[in-house]
Amino acid sequence: MKPVHRSKARIWLGTRYYRLKRYLVWWFGGDKIASQRDSSLLPNKMAEHRTILLRRLKDVDMQLQHNKIVNLRLAVRQIDGLVIRPGETFSFWRMVGKPTRGKGYVPGMVLHYGKYKQGVGGGLCQLTNLLYWMALHSPLEIKERHRHSYDVFPDSGRTQPFGSGATCSYNYLDLRLYNPTQDPIQIHVHVSEHHLVGELRSAKRPLYRYEVYEQEHRITREYWGGYIRHNLIYRKVFNRAGELLKDEYITENHALMMYEPLLEAGKEEWTSGS
Repeated sequence: MKPVHRSKARIWLGTRYYRLKRYLVWWFGGDKIASQRDSSLLPNKMAEHRTILLRRLKDVDMQLQHNKIVNLRLAVRQIDGLVIRPGETFSFWRMVGKPTRGKGYVPGMVLHYGKYKQGVGGGLCQLTNLLYWMALHSPLEIKERHRHSYDVFPDSGRTQPFGSGATCSYNYLDLRLYNPTQDPIQIHVHVSEHHLVGELRSAKRPLYRYEVYEQEHRITREYWGGYIRHNLIYRKVFNRAGELLKDEYITENHALMMYEPLLEAGKEEWTSGS
């Protein structure tokens, strides 16, 4: 995982190549994409999660955090109420579309090769992080998820295992969730005063409870001088009676650390998040 320097021209050409590949999949692929939204919520809550909107990030202009909220409000309007019917696949970018100034999106923080920069629509990874975490606590199958390649901020205040998020970049880094069950699953998301809030809802009472955890967390020093952080994500599945049915492997993570491993983060100076 030694960082590879790529020229701006290489990055520009690569981005357009992968976007074209994604468009071809959209045009000619066989997936049945979920597209129907319903303002009436399904009666049963399957999973829920919330993440704080404003975080103090070292050397990051807080205006980018406020701009992120603008972007999140626009994106959740395209997703809230979406019903993923049996056999359908949710695609984050098919629902949200390309974030442009013309749609009202503003510059937010974008992580790029281990550093941050401004980019129109920046901050939407907070939404894909939330959707992915909820999906791990549901019967939805993860058809596509991209891990964060860089570990940018220390763990101060972390409440979830390292590597339990999902990065996104229009349109080739997507989050896609498939419904293998016989019942519809509905996404309910909104932006409150202080939090991004999400729920997965179902027509029937959920059969299972899920517990997501990590194993084999470690930090390695590489021959070229950098540090790589690793772990494995697992999930326990329980029935309504609390009996363990499965303890299953989900994914592995490897991320280049952009800070010293033994750095002690001040609670207010550093915090992880989008």
